[in-house]
Amino acid sequence: MRIAIIGQQDFGKAVLEAFLARGDEVAGVFCAPEKEGAKADPLKTSALEEGMKVFQFASLRSDEAHRAMRALEADLGIMAFVLQFAPQSLVSIPKKGTIQYHPSLLPKYRGPSSINWPIIRGETETGLSIFRPTDGLDEGPVILQKRTPIGPDDTLGSVYFERLFPLGVQALLEAADLVMAGRQAETVQDESVASYEGWCRAAEARINWANHVDFIYDLIRGCNPAPGAWTTLAGKKLQVFDCRKERFRTFGAVKGRVGELSEITPASFFVTAQGGRIEVLKAKHEDGKKLPSPDLVASLGLGAGTIFGT
Repeated sequence: MRIAIIGQQDFGKAVLEAFLARGDEVAGVFCAPEKEGAKADPLKTSALEEGMKVFQFASLRSDEAHRAMRALEADLGIMAFVLQFAPQSLVSIPKKGTIQYHPSLLPKYRGPSSINWPIIRGETETGLSIFRPTDGLDEGPVILQKRTPIGPDDTLGSVYFERLFPLGVQALLEAADLVMAGRQAETVQDESVASYEGWCRAAEARINWANHVDFIYDLIRGCNPAPGAWTTLAGKKLQVFDCRKERFRTFGAVKGRVGELSEITPASFFVTAQGGRIEVLKAKHEDGKKLPSPDLVASLGLGAGTIFGT
């Protein structure tokens, strides 16, 4: 088949390489322009190394983008990690239309941070969908889905890089074959169970130590590695990454006040929350780099009784 890829970054690169590896023809690649000073997009770099046409339009709504897509004469469009809006007028140009990857079980968790939110909300399952893009964000008919569990200690990093990333590459290959053979089922999304969540960014990732330890733990997991759940220490930001949780079982087991550094061990330190404590294993102060907790404790001079969130 002859395809056009719209995508970016490592996922887009992996999708490109997967189609090439099995002998498909990639007519051209569309990726977003890099911001000033940013590294070259891995998808762009890989496509140029293969001698392919690469297009970087500020807007996929532009006449130039439409002319470029028409000139490729692709059988199928493949959208692999796309943050630019791709209008229906563009994605309908390939002979068999376009298919898109989204890392959630649509219609749940539409939106740009669909891996973060299920973890933050304590879900035990997520997945991915391959669907037909429309002018509504993540609202088009679904061609296929893959499910994967979210373990109690999974992070955004483990769910995405170990499962949703490789599963997504294979799912795009599978869906492309179905569409080219005319054997795909396209299921309209059930709006009665649909949800949309916006970006999970710094404002959403702030830790409130008065919340329950389960909620805080899920927030940290869902923001690890990005955007990084954070608290404050003497007015400066401290991001918490690798951690564990400890629940209090009795009143007598409670150690420290909410937000207090209640214990330091050779490998970690504990911060008290409602119903338990977060054991911090790796964190990053805004003035430094990500460090194991013992190094952070030493560099900041932390001691029992330190209060976070101040």
